[in-house]
Amino acid sequence: MPWEKSFDEEAAVGKAMEVFWEKGFEPASMADLIAATGITRGSLYNAFGGKEQLFVKALQKYDQDNRCAILAEMEGIDDPKRAIAALFDGIVEETVADSRKKGCFLVNTASELMTHGEEVNHIVRRGLLEIEAFFRRNVEIAQARKQMPDSLEPEAVAKALVAMTAAIRLLGRGMYDESSLKSIAAQAQRLLD
Repeated sequence: MPWEKSFDEEAAVGKAMEVFWEKGFEPASMADLIAATGITRGSLYNAFGGKEQLFVKALQKYDQDNRCAILAEMEGIDDPKRAIAALFDGIVEETVADSRKKGCFLVNTASELMTHGEEVNHIVRRGLLEIEAFFRRNVEIAQARKQMPDSLEPEAVAKALVAMTAAIRLLGRGMYDESSLKSIAAQAQRLLD
């Protein structure tokens, strides 16, 4: 008789996402994943194929539910400087409110890319490149509207802004306090003037 799934796969991926997000790939054990999802080891392997495949699904869920949703909201802001400021303000606010100091699952995974396969690397690269593209587009729009100087190089500025968002996410996991994170966000704004 063929194996039949008796659990909500999306809910299981969401619970696994929380484990991977908090612990990282290597430290998250199968026992942690089984405890969090309430699914047996055999069912996890049958449904997802293994820990790496479950990690891929968890990272995709995070990317869709968080990064994609946030960027879509920011794209709806017609003022490019305000859109960039709103993104930084939201990142600082979310980082400060993160009592468990989990940071950003995508940025956390970027710091451990060597331990993953091509699929995970692709998700991380695509996500960071889309954030960079958001910044570049907004710089270009602001320049066209004469809100930013033409002397700014949109691609270089976009890369610097991605680095600053990653810094806030990583340093906000316990190294920097709210004031320091706000200082990074303010410096990002000054870069645009």
